[in-house]
Amino acid sequence: MIQLLLIALTFLMLNSGPAYAACTCQCVNGTVTPICSSTLDMPPICSPAICPITPPSIAPINPLRIPPIGTSSCSMKQVYNNHTGQYEWKQICE
Repeated sequence: MIQLLLIALTFLMLNSGPAYAACTCQCVNGTVTPICSSTLDMPPICSPAICPITPPSIAPINPLRIPPIGTSSCSMKQVYNNHTGQYEWKQICE
C-alpha cells in the first residue's frame, strides 16, 4: 500500500504542469523591485542590478480605487519593459 502511494506521489510530481512565478524583479522608477500579481505571493529577493535611467515625465492621474487586501496604497510608477526597452506607467500597490 505504501509503495502504491509513493508511486502515485512520484507520478503527480513528475507530471505536474509548469510552475509560473507570479512575482518578478523589475526596474521601477530606476530601482530593482519585486512586483507580484497577488498579495498572497511571496516576493522574491531581487539581486542588485543596474536599471536604465528613468526618463523625466509627468505621472498620469492616479485612478481612484480601493487598494487590494494586504496593501495600503496604490500609485502610478514607471516600470521598465524588457520587450520594448522603455519605461511604461503602471499602477503599483504596496
